[in-house]
Amino acid sequence: MALSSMTGFARGHGVAGTYAWAWELKSVNSKGLDLKLRLPPGWEAIEPGVRARASEILSRGSVFANLAVSREGAAPVARINEPALNAVLAALKGLSGRVEGAPPSLDGILSLKGVMEVSEAEESEDERAAAETAVVAGFGEALKGLADMRRTEGQALGRILSARLSEIGTLAARAEASPGRKPEAIKARLAEQVAALLDTSQRFDADRLHQEAIMLATKIDIREELDRLVAHVAQAKKLIADGGPIGRKLDFLSQELNRESNTLCSKANDLELTNIGLELKAVVEQFREQVQNLE
Repeated sequence: MALSSMTGFARGHGVAGTYAWAWELKSVNSKGLDLKLRLPPGWEAIEPGVRARASEILSRGSVFANLAVSREGAAPVARINEPALNAVLAALKGLSGRVEGAPPSLDGILSLKGVMEVSEAEESEDERAAAETAVVAGFGEALKGLADMRRTEGQALGRILSARLSEIGTLAARAEASPGRKPEAIKARLAEQVAALLDTSQRFDADRLHQEAIMLATKIDIREELDRLVAHVAQAKKLIADGGPIGRKLDFLSQELNRESNTLCSKANDLELTNIGLELKAVVEQFREQVQNLE
């Protein structure tokens, strides 16, 4: 399966009977799938179908979906508000002979607020049901466009993440070959620290000194950290090669990579290893930031 980003944009529009509709979709990063719908009044019935379509295609991301609907091609219907008209006529009759002026015209009466009402033609249940079905199907098509864009970005993210993993592997190899990792360098460092201990007190017995030397050697050795770095890099590369919604798994691995690079820095016994550790931390952070965009 291909990798997918969680960011994307898509539009879709169409006509169903007398209705014209348009969807606009936008998605950004999120821990889970969160669909935020903005529907016109009276179109709430399509929400279950829309949410079902979204969960079928997407697994993560905060998706904003806006629907605009207009009714076109339906002849307007004009209705006379009989009670309002009767009230106006009664008022005019009551004013007859009391107020001088030209008699009221028909268009003048009809233009009074509330006398005539112009509205859309009533729709049938079948017409509305067909429009709702078409709008839900249109959402599905727009969602496919969004998913396509997310996959295109996911491919680019995959290349970036693979490059960062290669850098991490190269830095781990540099740390492995560093002069500070050689037995003689570790021995010299131990000798310095043991000498420093003896300078602070002459009452160390042989057993205690042996224990302190073992502890110092353990603190200096970065064998385990290097092995875990290599293992995490290999696992991350395999996940990227397999594809699919692997964002959470890679996020976990990025935390592990960060932990190992921090430990390597704290155990570094010379300047070169310290610099390598700092470079590792920087690359791992770049890797982690890009992983946050992945589905």
